[in-house]
Amino acid sequence: MTGSHSGQSIKGRIARLVLFLLAALGMTSAAMADTPTPVRNWNTNVTETAEGGHKVGNPLAKLKLMEFVSYTCSHCAHFEKESDAALRLYYLVPGKISIEVRPVIRNGIDLVATTLVNCGPKEKFFLNHAAFLRGQEKWLPKAQNLSEAQRARWASPDYGTRMRAVAADLGFYTIMESRGYRRTDVDRCLNDEQAARHMVDQANAGSQVMGVTGTPSFAINGILLDGVHTWATLQTAITDRLAS
Repeated sequence: MTGSHSGQSIKGRIARLVLFLLAALGMTSAAMADTPTPVRNWNTNVTETAEGGHKVGNPLAKLKLMEFVSYTCSHCAHFEKESDAALRLYYLVPGKISIEVRPVIRNGIDLVATTLVNCGPKEKFFLNHAAFLRGQEKWLPKAQNLSEAQRARWASPDYGTRMRAVAADLGFYTIMESRGYRRTDVDRCLNDEQAARHMVDQANAGSQVMGVTGTPSFAINGILLDGVHTWATLQTAITDRLAS
């Protein structure tokens, strides 16, 4: 009797242990099933495109937005200030769109600004881009009040001298230092004439292929948007296409 009772007791404990383990496994599985999938931070997914642009966001997004921007364009600066937060919060972060910025180089100041925005690793591009456009109202007026000595430096036959003169006179070194660049790094980018020529060729080719005639201009999924040059009209175009 004692042996039989002891055996049944052991079997009972084993059975309860098995049930406990099964329950624990079930709870663990349920907990794992309830764990949300990590959300991708599309704000940090930056790539360089073959056409000379910089793209951020979900590469599989329904809408692929292209912005054609000149850094001396006041409407481009206004667009950046008005649109950036909404574009990122409502469309970029959820993975609904990707954004590619392509430069439109209209003059020598554009060349210097675009060179510096592109300077360094691709991950710095979009904050460089924002820094130059958001600071435009401070630096662009300086170009309208140049001294004769400054004009002479801007007309130097030496490429690097011209580029560095523009950067110094318009306060671009200060902008770049605020972005974590050393002066030697900035000068290295400004002195690279071969890279600048390639950048200009890419920018001109891209604008011509897309039929861009003014800035800012926008394309969605490779099609230039006619008559869309403001955040209000672009937001309508994005909303309509996401709803379709």
